[in-house]
Amino acid sequence: MPIFEYICQECHHQFEALVYGKEKAECPKCHATRLEPQLSVFAVSAKGSSPSASSASPCASCGDPRGPGACSLRDMD
Repeated sequence: MPIFEYICQECHHQFEALVYGKEKAECPKCHATRLEPQLSVFAVSAKGSSPSASSASPCASCGDPRGPGACSLRDMD
């Protein structure tokens, strides 16, 4: 089951959605289907690495000090 990230073109809500088979995602706020897919960020865990090792440098996209991909962890509201 792939998880996709979208921004709604109607209300500009950013969200993630599980998409099964040929289903189409819809915005959880306004239920619109005009969505802009986003580049997804995924986590990779290396055996024996410490939790702080992945957050040694800020996100290159937004500068979030929690590290790469942290900007996609915004509140889902």
